[in-house]
Amino acid sequence: ATAGAAGPAGTGGAGGTGGTGGVGRALFGGSAGAGGSGGVGGAGGTGAAGAAGAGPIGGQGDTGFSGGAGGAGGQGGAGTGLLNAGGAGGIGGTGGAGGLGGAGGTGVGFSVDGGNGGTGGNGGAAGVGGAGGSGGVFAAGGAAGGTGTGGVGGQGGNGGQGDNGLAGISGPAPAIGGQGWQGGAGGQGGNGGSGINGVGGGAGGQGGMGGQGGTGGVGGTNTSTTSTGAAGGGMGAQGGQGGTGGTAGAGGSGVDGGAAGSVGTGGTGGTGGTGGNGASGSNGTSSSTTPTAGNQGGQGGAGGSGGTSGAGINGVGGGQAGNGGAGGAGGSGGDGGHHTGTTATGANGGGMGAQGGQGGTGGTAGAAGARVDGGAAGSVGTGGTGGTGGSGGNGATGTDGISSSTTPTAGNQGGQGGAGGTGGTAGAGSNGVGGGLAGAGGTGGDGGSGGNGGHHTGSTATGASGGGMGAQGGQGGTGGTAGAAGARIDGGAAGSNGTGGNGGQGGDGGDGATGTDGTTSSTSPTAGNQGGQGGAGGTGGTGGAGINGVGGGQAGAGGDGGDGGLGGNGGHHTGTTATGASGGGMGGQGGQGGTGGTAGAAGTRVDGGAAGNVGTGGTGGQGGAGGNGATGTNGTSSATNPTGGNQGGQGGTGGTGGTSGAGINGVGGGQAGNGGTGGDGGLGGNGGHHTGTTTTGSSGGGMGAQGGQGGSGGTAGAAGTRVDGGAAGGNGTGGTGGQGGNGGDGALGLTGTSGIAPTVGSNGGSGGTGGTGGTGGAGIGGTGGGAGGRGGIGGTGGDGGTGGVNNTATEGTSSAGGGQGGTGGKGGNGGAPGAGGSTGGEGGQGGDGGDGGFGAANTSGGANGLGFSGGGGGGGAGGQGGAGGGGGALGGGGGTGGDGGFGGTAVSASTGGIAGGGAGGGGGTGGAATGADGGEGGTGIAGGLFGLMGGNGGNALAEGGGGGTSYLFQVSARGGAGQSG
Repeated sequence: ATAGAAGPAGTGGAGGTGGTGGVGRALFGGSAGAGGSGGVGGAGGTGAAGAAGAGPIGGQGDTGFSGGAGGAGGQGGAGTGLLNAGGAGGIGGTGGAGGLGGAGGTGVGFSVDGGNGGTGGNGGAAGVGGAGGSGGVFAAGGAAGGTGTGGVGGQGGNGGQGDNGLAGISGPAPAIGGQGWQGGAGGQGGNGGSGINGVGGGAGGQGGMGGQGGTGGVGGTNTSTTSTGAAGGGMGAQGGQGGTGGTAGAGGSGVDGGAAGSVGTGGTGGTGGTGGNGASGSNGTSSSTTPTAGNQGGQGGAGGSGGTSGAGINGVGGGQAGNGGAGGAGGSGGDGGHHTGTTATGANGGGMGAQGGQGGTGGTAGAAGARVDGGAAGSVGTGGTGGTGGSGGNGATGTDGISSSTTPTAGNQGGQGGAGGTGGTAGAGSNGVGGGLAGAGGTGGDGGSGGNGGHHTGSTATGASGGGMGAQGGQGGTGGTAGAAGARIDGGAAGSNGTGGNGGQGGDGGDGATGTDGTTSSTSPTAGNQGGQGGAGGTGGTGGAGINGVGGGQAGAGGDGGDGGLGGNGGHHTGTTATGASGGGMGGQGGQGGTGGTAGAAGTRVDGGAAGNVGTGGTGGQGGAGGNGATGTNGTSSATNPTGGNQGGQGGTGGTGGTSGAGINGVGGGQAGNGGTGGDGGLGGNGGHHTGTTTTGSSGGGMGAQGGQGGSGGTAGAAGTRVDGGAAGGNGTGGTGGQGGNGGDGALGLTGTSGIAPTVGSNGGSGGTGGTGGTGGAGIGGTGGGAGGRGGIGGTGGDGGTGGVNNTATEGTSSAGGGQGGTGGKGGNGGAPGAGGSTGGEGGQGGDGGDGGFGAANTSGGANGLGFSGGGGGGGAGGQGGAGGGGGALGGGGGTGGDGGFGGTAVSASTGGIAGGGAGGGGGTGGAATGADGGEGGTGIAGGLFGLMGGNGGNALAEGGGGGTSYLFQVSARGGAGQSG
């Protein structure tokens, strides 16, 4: 028979709750108590043992009862039986939560198995499961019972949050707030308790591992004669692995004159985690006696931003900004307090930006606090350096100066940029005090702009500071642009310009800055400033304009390979002195393979002074083209001393000379600039219109320069036009061709001028080697045309000018002869005669080896006049003679070895005139192989002349020229005699 079941066991009681911290007693002003820890759970009750088995054969023992929470299960009952056959032991009871399982019952008798052990209960929070009970010992061959299964482990528990500190107590001796408790692992620290009656708040509790720090308590309100600041915030705890660090608690606000609490530091990020940010500093507090400054911002953890500082109050400076953690931005400086007392203190400077993490950007520097009411402005922090591979931060802008009737302040200097960052712009001056100096750019960054000068309201005028210098470009980067100088106000000197930074290796240079304009004043006007010099490859700055008769600034020179700046214009003359404008800057030399810079133009001259000179074009770099010369400035008008035009600038190697300026009031134009080697000469300036008693001619054109090796010579510049009776300027000569190159052409002669004393046309200019001579200018008023210019070696002679038309009782003038052909060149054609029956010019003589030119045809004769055409020019050695002009001119004789020219055909005679056909030219001596033929006689009209005998044949057979055909009773001309070879 089975034994009756046992009654259940009692359960253990729960653990007690942790007590709350005690309250400070008002009477004695005690501090608040700390919070108690949580109580431990009580042990669970043990389950009752199972009843023993009974019966003849041996009953099995009962199962043990389960244990209470934390208690062990009861042991199984023992088995009994007859015949020594023991019953099986009872199964052990299951352990309570966290308890051991009960032991199995022991078997009694032969071959009776012991009972199995009970299963362990599940573990409690963070508890380990209980072990199974051991099996009972077998009797008479029975097997031992198996061991029970261990319980499952419980889940780990979360850390608890720390208790908040208690608030302070009010009273004659007020109590401070209690400190917050530290959180458990992963839990948040408790907040500090609030202060009271001027007593500081409690500090924030530390965060548990990975948790946030608590916030500092607020300072107590001041109701007594003492002011104490609030306590600082707790420090953020370190982040767990891969987690973010806790944010620092904020400092409590100071109330009514006490110091604000300091700010905790952001926690460091755990492995792989982000750092926390620094907290903002608290503001200062107002007081008629002891105002407090703003607090400093907290420093950021690794990767976190620094906190912004608090603002000052009542003239006390703002707090210093916290530095950024590595890779974080610096905070901004606090503003200075408004000045309400007798002392003025400046604001603190901004914090420095921290260095960027590897590959990250450096932090931006914090801005300096604004200065209020006469104190000095705070300085500006420097931009942080970029981390490996990162960009630098920018410098901050300088603060403006402060206005004051007694002590105005200057603007602050801009902060320097970090590597690759831009320098800060300087602050503006005030009340005549100069602006701050611009910050220099970091390597590769732009310089800041100089601050403007202050408006002058006192007896002193001070100039603005200069612009910062552009920093050098990084490798392959562009150099920074130089900062502009501050504008000068009310009579002081303008600030100078910074220089453009040099380009980095492979980069472009920065441009020079523009010079500032002069300033007006009835006593001491200032000149414009000089433009800044360009960096390598950059353009020079333009000079500033003059004012009140003061000259413009000198243009900055171009950097190597860059253009020169433009000269500033002269000031308008409002006093008794006239000063000229400054000259243009010289173009910089071209870089290797680059083009030289163009010279800057001279400033315009105003009201009678001398114009500025023109710079010279820069020389081309190795393999590059030269720059062009600049144009000369025009003369200026004046009843007493008009000025001539300026000379054009000379071109750089391969560049064109500048055109000269025009004259005025009868003054001659400027001389054209010569071309650089291989370049064209400039054009001569026009003469001035004559408004006085003197007549002066214009200047001549510049001479074309020699061609470079293999290049063409430059064309000569044309002479300036002659006005109102003076002599025209002469023409320059075409430049000689370089080795293997073509010569330049001569310039055209100018036309004569009409008047009481008409002038003859100018001669054409001679061609350079291989170039064509210029055409002679036309006559006017019966004056003859100019002669054609002589061809250069191998070039054609110029055509003769046309004779002037007869507008008096006199015949028209003869035209000039064609120019002589250069060696190997053709002679120029004769010019057409003027109307009225004058003779056409003869054809020019062919150059050695060249053909003769053609004679010009006769024009109709005037009353009772005979017109005769010019003869054809003789052929040069080896060349063909030119044909005679119409009207019976003699054909030019053939040159040695050339064919004879053909006689010209007669034209109808004028009234009363008799004209015959011209005779054919004699054949030239034959060459070494084939003889030359004699020329054919011309066909007569109303009478013909004889053809001349053919020239002697050469070594081979030659045929004499045929006789001309006769008309009206004339016998036919005979043929020329043939000559055997």
